[in-house]
Amino acid sequence: MKFSVKTWSKSNGTTARTGVFQLGNCPQIETPALLLSTRKGLPHFISPDLLPSLPLPDSSLLHVSPLHFMEGISSKTISSIGGLHKMLGLHDFGFAAVARDSIQCLPEFSATNKIGASFETPCGRLLIKPADYMGLISSLRPNLWATLADEVPAWVSKKRNQISVDRTVKWLDECIALSPAGGVAFGAIVGGSDIEERRRCAQEVVKRNVSGYWIGGFGFGESTDERPALLSAVIGSLPKDGPRLISGLGLPVNSVFQCLLEEVLQGVAAGIDLFDSSYIYHLTIGGFALTFPLHNKIYVSDLKKTGMGIYQTKINLKATVYRKDATPIVESCCCYTCQNHTKAYINHLLNVHEMLAQILLEIHNTHHYLGFFRLIREAIKEGRFEQFREMFIEKRRNHLAEVAVSA
Repeated sequence: MKFSVKTWSKSNGTTARTGVFQLGNCPQIETPALLLSTRKGLPHFISPDLLPSLPLPDSSLLHVSPLHFMEGISSKTISSIGGLHKMLGLHDFGFAAVARDSIQCLPEFSATNKIGASFETPCGRLLIKPADYMGLISSLRPNLWATLADEVPAWVSKKRNQISVDRTVKWLDECIALSPAGGVAFGAIVGGSDIEERRRCAQEVVKRNVSGYWIGGFGFGESTDERPALLSAVIGSLPKDGPRLISGLGLPVNSVFQCLLEEVLQGVAAGIDLFDSSYIYHLTIGGFALTFPLHNKIYVSDLKKTGMGIYQTKINLKATVYRKDATPIVESCCCYTCQNHTKAYINHLLNVHEMLAQILLEIHNTHHYLGFFRLIREAIKEGRFEQFREMFIEKRRNHLAEVAVSA
C-alpha cells in the first residue's frame, strides 16, 4: 500500500485533504474516494465483464465483508484457489475487508462478549472470534483489512463504551499477532458517542503497528450534530500521513437525499480519505436513479421540481410518469445506461421484475456517485471546499423551507 497527502484545504475549520492511494495491483486512486459495496467481492448487480463500464480508476476499490463467506464456498477452498483476486479474476482491483457491511452483516452489540463480536448475518446471529476472523482474512487474502471491533450504538452507557474500547484494542493486538504475511492492517477505532473514549481508542491504536485507521461505530443512532466533535477527537489523535477509512456515514436512514451528501461532506471536512457506503445498493434496489447536477456551481434552480413537489436529486423510475419517457436518466451522463437506454425502458424492466433493471441502475448510480467524489476533490484542490460544502447545506435548507411553506 502507498498513500500520500497532496493537498490540504485552505478553508478555516476544516481538515479536508486530497491524496493518492495505491493498493495492490490497482492503479493509483485520488482521495477522498469511495469503496464500492459488494456481495462476496462483486458489486451486487454488476458482473465482472461489465466492471470496465464504470469510471476507472475510481471504481477500482471494492469493499468486502469476510462474513459473507460463512456460507457457500468455504474459505479453505478460496485459499486453495489463491484468494479473492484469483477466484474472481479481478487482478487489477483492490479489496478492502471490513467485517461490517451495513447491508447484511450488522453488529449486534447486546450479544457481543469478551470472546468475540456478534453479527446478524444471512446465516443467523454469529459470534466471531479474532482467530475466526483472521482465518477468513488469511484465506481471502484482501489487500487491506480492518481489525475486529466491538461497535456500540449511541445510547449505551459510559461503562459500555469503555468496555467497547478495551475489547477493540485487545482484539487489535490479537488480530495483528495472527495476521498473514500479505495484506495491510487498518486499526479499528470505536467509542460510540463518548468523545473521551473515541480519543482514548485512537491514541491506543496509534501505538500499534498498523498502516491505516478504520473508524467504526457510526450510523448507530448518533445525530449529525454530534459527529463533528467525535470525528475531531479521533482525527486529532491520528498521524497526518496515515489513510483513514470510515463506515456508517451516508446510510439510507434519511428521507431526503441531500442528508447523505451532507454526511459525506462532513466526513471529508474532518479529514476522512476513504468512504464505505452501501447507498448505491439501497438506491438501486428501490428503483431510484441519481440525477443531481454534476458541476461545482449547483444552485436550487438547477434541481428541477417533480410533480410531487420535491427536487430531482433522485427519481423513482418505477413511477408511471416515466412509462413513455424516451429520454436517458441524465442527458449529459456518459455512463453505459444513459448512452444506450431510456427511462421508459428501465421503467418497463422494473415493473416486470427483470434483473437487467438493477444492472442498468447500479451502473448509472455508481457512475454518478463517483462523479460527486470527483467534484469534492476538485473543490479541495482549488481551495474552495468549505464554500462548496456550505452551498450544498444552505441551498438544501432553503428549498426545504420553501417546500414546507408552499405545502
